[in-house]
Amino acid sequence: MNTRQHWDIFCTVVDNYGDIGVCWRLARQLAAEHGLTVRLWVDDLESFAKLAPQLDPQQDQQQISQVEIQRWRPPFAQTAPADVVIEAFACHLPETYIAAMAAQAAKPVWINLEYLSAENWVEDHHSLASPHPRLPLTKYFYFPGFSLNTGGLIREAGLMAARDAFQNNPSAHTEWWRGLNTEPAPNALKISLFAYPTAPVAPLLQAWIHSATPIFCALPETPLSTTIAQALNVDPIRAGTRVVRGNLTLAGIPFLAQEAYDRLLWACDLNFVRGEDSFVRAQWAAKPFVWQIYPQHDAAHEAKLEAFITRYGAPELAALLRAWNGRGDPAHAWLAYAAALPDLTTHARQWAITQAKLPDLAANLVKFSQNPL
Repeated sequence: MNTRQHWDIFCTVVDNYGDIGVCWRLARQLAAEHGLTVRLWVDDLESFAKLAPQLDPQQDQQQISQVEIQRWRPPFAQTAPADVVIEAFACHLPETYIAAMAAQAAKPVWINLEYLSAENWVEDHHSLASPHPRLPLTKYFYFPGFSLNTGGLIREAGLMAARDAFQNNPSAHTEWWRGLNTEPAPNALKISLFAYPTAPVAPLLQAWIHSATPIFCALPETPLSTTIAQALNVDPIRAGTRVVRGNLTLAGIPFLAQEAYDRLLWACDLNFVRGEDSFVRAQWAAKPFVWQIYPQHDAAHEAKLEAFITRYGAPELAALLRAWNGRGDPAHAWLAYAAALPDLTTHARQWAITQAKLPDLAANLVKFSQNPL
């Protein structure tokens, strides 16, 4: 039985959706599947509400999906620490909260949940302890990853079964697209496009316009919509609008809550994703994907990208991944990628099956919290 029932998760929103996307999925799973009392501290409820429409960004405290959500802002009010404290993505806990942790007779388990990486060094540093320089506290660095020697990936119970039931039901697909007030042509390659506004999208759009086969691209409303509109010299592409150029149909759709976004990934033949949360969900969709990694000033993201390319093991993907992340011509790389789509689809399915055999991140965290030493 879990004797550490109360968990606090602290999250600062960095790139609008990635950090809070991971924390929100994790908080809900810990509460729903492990019976924990979870409190999620977030500094940007407006961005959070895009992923969870039932959230009221005007309320400082609310309960959704068995999770207590608290606005995190200075000055931080005195509050009793939880049994397990997750500092997501090195977000720096409030000093008053750290002092309250140190004052506890039974010290909380303090976990720094790191960003996901396929790099080899992650396995050596996973779950390492870091004693506080002044206080009787120890912080543990916890790395999600793609092997048994890491913390694993977020994967809710029943996710694979729900995906397969949807993907094997043609009427569910039809109903899904109609619910978005759009419908792809039966013979079109269905693509979802979620990327940072800096993505080199213009040459890729030209390749799609001149594609030998029809392409249907579902475009959620994000700042990328403006980038694409400028590239095509059209009005901003909003939900419910369509732009047709050559063999490309761009369909604007709303920005989707997490559960609906999963279904978008399941319904498409290929998904362009960004950051961390949608990157993992694209892999669980068991469909080919193209990842735009979050850029870092010191170019550390390039090593992370190469590490994933090596681990994933699909050479047809490598050139397009590099080009989509600023190292090459996306239009040229697309031609080889499109020709390899049948093989990439098979590979994506097998990759998802293999990863699903590993313990998931929430289960690993709960197990770790019982005996971090």
